[in-house]
Amino acid sequence: MADRHDNHLQGRVSVITGASSGISAATARALAARSARVVLAARNADKLNTLVTEIREAGGTATARITDVTRRDDVEGLVDLAASEYGPVDHLVNNAGLMLFSKWSDRAVDDWDKMIDTNLRGYLHAISAVLPGMIARQSGHILNLSSVAGIRVGDASGVYSATKFFIRGITDSLRQEVGITHGIQVSMISPGVIDTGWAEKVSNTEGKQIAQDLNEGAIHPDRVADAIVYALNQPSDVTVNDIVVHPTRQDW
Repeated sequence: MADRHDNHLQGRVSVITGASSGISAATARALAARSARVVLAARNADKLNTLVTEIREAGGTATARITDVTRRDDVEGLVDLAASEYGPVDHLVNNAGLMLFSKWSDRAVDDWDKMIDTNLRGYLHAISAVLPGMIARQSGHILNLSSVAGIRVGDASGVYSATKFFIRGITDSLRQEVGITHGIQVSMISPGVIDTGWAEKVSNTEGKQIAQDLNEGAIHPDRVADAIVYALNQPSDVTVNDIVVHPTRQDW
């Protein structure tokens, strides 16, 4: 019987979107510390380069590509880079996203469009880019970050929650199709309120106040990274389907 502390991450190629900060940056550090080879994607070059340097100085293996997940060719280029640098992609941590709160009556259509482009199209682009290789090898792991907002809709989170319900839907569909047919592991992590600086990105005045109030009880991104590592660090015959991680003192 395999030891429950076996490291199934060693040497694995892990592509992580949204990696310049927050949960994805914490995940990159955690996976690299367990000898995975991480390929980081985000739009902020300075933050990406700083994180790559940090991981390498700690003895890990990392590279990065400036990537806009709303552009399909950008994401295809990211996966091509991973393959050329380290080999076929074993893990996709799909986490590039925007969390912009507003009331429906505010008609914050620009914010809605941004979330649709990033939270929906971005996830689909990344899945599309890694699927052919995973299907050909009959192995791989797709991990989608959703949210407790994809379980229950909160105040001023209508469109954001809708994008997270979408992620739950595509994850269930992937699990049924490529999981059963092609042996690809498919997981979903649904965080509660995490201290990633997201509240400061909300531009809508009323939505920003709601976000700041909600963020007061937030927990550290490392807590979610631990859950991601747990889900990915499983033998190929085991899939962790769904984990919810949220602050103890908040009602999600």
